[in-house]
Amino acid sequence: MISFRINGMKADVSASPDTPLLWVLRDHLRLTGTKYGCGIALCGACTVHLDGEAVRSCVTPLSAAAGRDVITIEGIGEIDAGKKVQAAWIEMDVPQCGYCQSGQIMSAASLLKKHPHPTDAQISEAMEGNLCRCGTYNRIRAAIKMAGSAE
Repeated sequence: MISFRINGMKADVSASPDTPLLWVLRDHLRLTGTKYGCGIALCGACTVHLDGEAVRSCVTPLSAAAGRDVITIEGIGEIDAGKKVQAAWIEMDVPQCGYCQSGQIMSAASLLKKHPHPTDAQISEAMEGNLCRCGTYNRIRAAIKMAGSAE
């Protein structure tokens, strides 16, 4: 049994410690907002926060979450940076197909938590590796800037 906090709630999971956190979230906890994209940490669709840091859940073993705090897209609106990002995403009409957006939002919220008013270089660095097949990168960048200017 591995215990951790998920979106502010205690979770006890019976799964192999090397099970990717992504599959624990989706299959054991039924939190399906975190998406499977590539399985090798290259696309960012599976991004979640582990103790406030953006991580790729497809390559993060369940054992890494033991005793720690995990936030998924379902819980990101409970933190200030997450609320700002979600509001900006809606205002800027960012999603097209939407598949990558939970990972994009999670990476953007992690960035804003560290850098409330990020520079273009900080945005580029934080969002590198979050792929969007629909190419909404300009709207994503604009939404991050909007969220960074929100008070």
